[in-house]
Amino acid sequence: MNISRGCREDIEAIVGFQVAMARESEGAVLDTEVVRRGVTEAIEAEAKGLYMVAREGGVPIGSLMLTREWSDWNARWYWWIQSVYVMPEYRNKGIYRALYATLKDMARENGVSQIRLYADRTNLSAQQVYQRLGMRESHYLMFEETIGI
Repeated sequence: MNISRGCREDIEAIVGFQVAMARESEGAVLDTEVVRRGVTEAIEAEAKGLYMVAREGGVPIGSLMLTREWSDWNARWYWWIQSVYVMPEYRNKGIYRALYATLKDMARENGVSQIRLYADRTNLSAQQVYQRLGMRESHYLMFEETIGI
Protein backbone atom coordinates (compact mmCIF):
# COMPACT_ATOMS: atom_id res chain seq x y z
CA MET A 1 0.00 0.00 0.00
CA ASN A 2 1.11 3.52 -0.81
CA ILE A 3 -0.18 6.82 0.60
CA SER A 4 0.28 10.12 -1.19
CA ARG A 5 -1.46 13.38 -1.96
CA GLY A 6 -4.46 13.18 -4.21
CA CYS A 7 -4.04 14.36 -7.79
CA ARG A 8 -6.18 14.92 -10.88
CA GLU A 9 -6.02 11.21 -11.75
CA ASP A 10 -7.74 10.44 -8.41
CA ILE A 11 -10.76 12.69 -8.92
CA GLU A 12 -13.20 10.05 -10.16
CA ALA A 13 -12.23 7.59 -7.42
CA ILE A 14 -12.60 10.25 -4.71
CA VAL A 15 -15.97 11.32 -6.13
CA GLY A 16 -17.12 7.71 -5.95
CA PHE A 17 -15.81 7.42 -2.39
CA GLN A 18 -17.72 10.54 -1.28
CA VAL A 19 -20.99 9.48 -2.87
CA ALA A 20 -20.68 6.03 -1.25
CA MET A 21 -19.66 7.47 2.14
CA ALA A 22 -22.65 9.84 2.27
CA ARG A 23 -25.01 6.99 1.42
CA GLU A 24 -23.45 4.59 3.95
CA SER A 25 -22.98 6.96 6.85
CA GLU A 26 -25.98 9.27 6.59
CA GLY A 27 -28.30 7.74 4.00
CA ALA A 28 -27.73 10.86 1.89
CA VAL A 29 -27.86 10.87 -1.89
CA LEU A 30 -25.38 13.39 -3.27
CA ASP A 31 -25.40 15.07 -6.67
CA THR A 32 -22.38 13.49 -8.35
CA GLU A 33 -21.70 16.53 -10.53
CA VAL A 34 -21.62 18.83 -7.51
CA VAL A 35 -19.28 16.43 -5.69
CA ARG A 36 -17.06 16.21 -8.80
CA ARG A 37 -16.85 20.02 -8.89
CA GLY A 38 -16.02 20.15 -5.16
CA VAL A 39 -13.33 17.46 -5.37
CA THR A 40 -11.81 19.03 -8.49
CA GLU A 41 -11.65 22.46 -6.87
CA ALA A 42 -9.88 21.04 -3.82
CA ILE A 43 -7.40 19.10 -5.98
CA GLU A 44 -6.66 22.26 -7.99
CA ALA A 45 -6.55 24.69 -5.04
CA GLU A 46 -4.99 23.14 -1.93
CA ALA A 47 -6.25 26.02 0.24
CA LYS A 48 -9.71 24.43 -0.15
CA GLY A 49 -8.59 20.98 0.93
CA LEU A 50 -5.87 18.39 0.56
CA TYR A 51 -6.71 14.78 -0.21
CA MET A 52 -4.55 11.94 1.03
CA VAL A 53 -5.12 8.76 -0.96
CA ALA A 54 -4.25 5.17 -0.05
CA ARG A 55 -3.46 3.03 -3.08
CA GLU A 56 -2.86 -0.63 -3.66
CA GLY A 57 -1.18 -1.46 -6.92
CA GLY A 58 -1.67 2.18 -7.94
CA VAL A 59 -5.46 1.94 -7.52
CA PRO A 60 -7.15 4.23 -4.95
CA ILE A 61 -8.70 2.21 -2.12
CA GLY A 62 -9.34 4.95 0.44
CA SER A 63 -8.93 8.63 1.10
CA LEU A 64 -9.44 11.50 3.48
CA MET A 65 -9.49 15.24 3.06
CA LEU A 66 -7.57 17.68 5.22
CA THR A 67 -8.78 21.24 5.82
CA ARG A 68 -7.04 23.84 7.93
CA GLU A 69 -8.21 26.22 10.65
CA TRP A 70 -6.02 28.96 12.13
CA SER A 71 -6.15 29.29 15.94
CA ASP A 72 -5.66 32.78 17.24
CA TRP A 73 -5.61 31.35 20.78
CA ASN A 74 -2.29 29.62 20.26
CA ALA A 75 -1.07 31.01 16.91
CA ARG A 76 -0.95 27.56 15.37
CA TRP A 77 -2.95 25.48 12.93
CA TYR A 78 -5.67 22.98 13.66
CA TRP A 79 -6.14 20.40 10.95
CA TRP A 80 -9.53 18.87 10.32
CA ILE A 81 -10.02 15.42 8.83
CA GLN A 82 -13.05 15.21 6.58
CA SER A 83 -14.49 12.91 3.94
CA VAL A 84 -12.96 9.68 5.23
CA TYR A 85 -13.64 6.62 3.10
CA VAL A 86 -12.11 3.17 2.72
CA MET A 87 -13.53 0.70 0.23
CA PRO A 88 -15.50 -2.01 2.07
CA GLU A 89 -13.22 -4.87 1.01
CA TYR A 90 -10.22 -3.02 2.51
CA ARG A 91 -11.75 -2.13 5.86
CA ASN A 92 -10.23 -3.50 9.07
CA LYS A 93 -6.88 -3.85 7.31
CA GLY A 94 -5.17 -0.74 8.68
CA ILE A 95 -5.86 1.57 5.73
CA TYR A 96 -7.28 4.42 7.79
CA ARG A 97 -4.61 3.83 10.43
CA ALA A 98 -1.96 4.36 7.75
CA LEU A 99 -3.69 7.46 6.37
CA TYR A 100 -3.94 8.92 9.87
CA ALA A 101 -0.31 8.10 10.71
CA THR A 102 0.82 9.85 7.54
CA LEU A 103 -1.29 12.88 8.40
CA LYS A 104 0.09 12.98 11.97
CA ASP A 105 3.65 12.93 10.64
CA MET A 106 2.81 15.81 8.30
CA ALA A 107 1.19 17.69 11.21
CA ARG A 108 4.30 17.32 13.37
CA GLU A 109 6.50 18.56 10.52
CA ASN A 110 4.25 21.61 10.11
CA GLY A 111 3.87 22.58 13.78
CA VAL A 112 0.16 21.77 13.89
CA SER A 113 -1.46 22.10 17.31
CA GLN A 114 -4.33 19.61 16.95
CA ILE A 115 -5.95 17.24 14.52
CA ARG A 116 -9.71 17.25 14.73
CA LEU A 117 -12.64 15.60 13.04
CA TYR A 118 -16.35 15.25 13.48
CA ALA A 119 -18.33 12.04 13.23
CA ASP A 120 -22.01 11.32 12.92
CA ARG A 121 -23.38 10.52 16.38
CA THR A 122 -24.78 7.22 15.10
CA ASN A 123 -21.56 6.06 13.41
CA LEU A 124 -20.27 4.11 16.40
CA SER A 125 -17.83 1.97 14.43
CA ALA A 126 -16.03 5.07 13.13
CA GLN A 127 -15.95 6.56 16.63
CA GLN A 128 -14.33 3.38 17.96
CA VAL A 129 -11.65 3.51 15.25
CA TYR A 130 -10.82 7.13 16.10
CA GLN A 131 -10.62 6.33 19.81
CA ARG A 132 -8.35 3.32 19.21
CA LEU A 133 -5.98 5.63 17.36
CA GLY A 134 -5.75 8.02 20.32
CA MET A 135 -8.40 10.62 19.50
CA ARG A 136 -10.81 11.63 22.24
CA GLU A 137 -14.26 13.18 22.20
CA SER A 138 -14.01 16.96 22.43
CA HIS A 139 -15.83 19.07 24.97
CA TYR A 140 -17.18 21.22 22.12
CA LEU A 141 -20.59 20.80 20.53
CA MET A 142 -21.00 21.51 16.85
CA PHE A 143 -23.76 23.85 15.66
CA GLU A 144 -24.72 24.68 12.11
CA GLU A 145 -27.16 26.65 10.00
CA THR A 146 -27.66 26.03 6.31
CA ILE A 147 -27.45 29.23 4.27
CA GLY A 148 -28.09 29.54 0.56
CA ILE A 149 -28.25 26.09 -0.94
